[in-house]
Amino acid sequence: MRRLLITGAAGQLGRVMRKRLAPLADTIRLADLARLDPPERDEECMSCDLSDAAAVHEMVAGCDGIVHLGGVSVERPFDQILGGNIVGLYNLYEAARAHGQPRIVFASSNHTIGYYPQTERLGPDAPYRPDGLYGVSKCFGEALARLYFDKFGQETALVRIGSCTPEPTNYRMLSTWFSHDDFASMIEAIFRVSTLGCPVIWGSSANDAGWWDNSHLGWLGWKPKDNAEAHRIHIEALTPRPDPSDPTSRFQGGDFVNNPIFKE
Repeated sequence: MRRLLITGAAGQLGRVMRKRLAPLADTIRLADLARLDPPERDEECMSCDLSDAAAVHEMVAGCDGIVHLGGVSVERPFDQILGGNIVGLYNLYEAARAHGQPRIVFASSNHTIGYYPQTERLGPDAPYRPDGLYGVSKCFGEALARLYFDKFGQETALVRIGSCTPEPTNYRMLSTWFSHDDFASMIEAIFRVSTLGCPVIWGSSANDAGWWDNSHLGWLGWKPKDNAEAHRIHIEALTPRPDPSDPTSRFQGGDFVNNPIFKE
């Protein structure tokens, strides 16, 4: 690619992917409303409020691919989620439609299905069971991406990210961990494949205790290499086992099922 856009580039995942995805394009365009580190060689930095349609159009112009990590990433009051995850995503898709329909990696979330029990293994067609307004906004995002694919041919990978951290740190992450290496290699595969469509992809590593089935992805040419099981002994030694009656032990969304509807 000539230019790859990473939104939410000042966030934890954005900072990680800024380095790892550099080989994919001649220029990496980094965008966020928060302050970004100064650009290095072959980088561009832009400040962008996703709720500002004109700013989003300027951000997307000239890009051949988009890794959309921007927006609100945790449970928040609805007005905050509305601007970043709903209005902002609509603005992104309208900008992509106006600027040549660059392929999009959409950072969706496991919180679209957070109320499924941890005893159930899910495929990509499992109906939504969001565990909060953040999860609802990601359901909206997936539906919007599907609309723009069916109506306009806009290709998007809907990546339902689990726990994308340097290493797993608790019992739930033995099932949900998604290593940085596996996420980066997935993104590379998404941009490498000749035809993408609009698939749901579970964002998790090859965890022995995993809950999500990616067996439908043979055509993508990607397989995760890391496994949270390598960290089990360390987690068991340092982390108290959660009460099995606690919702965080019963539902795939973990702590999110205990959140209230935040008002402020």
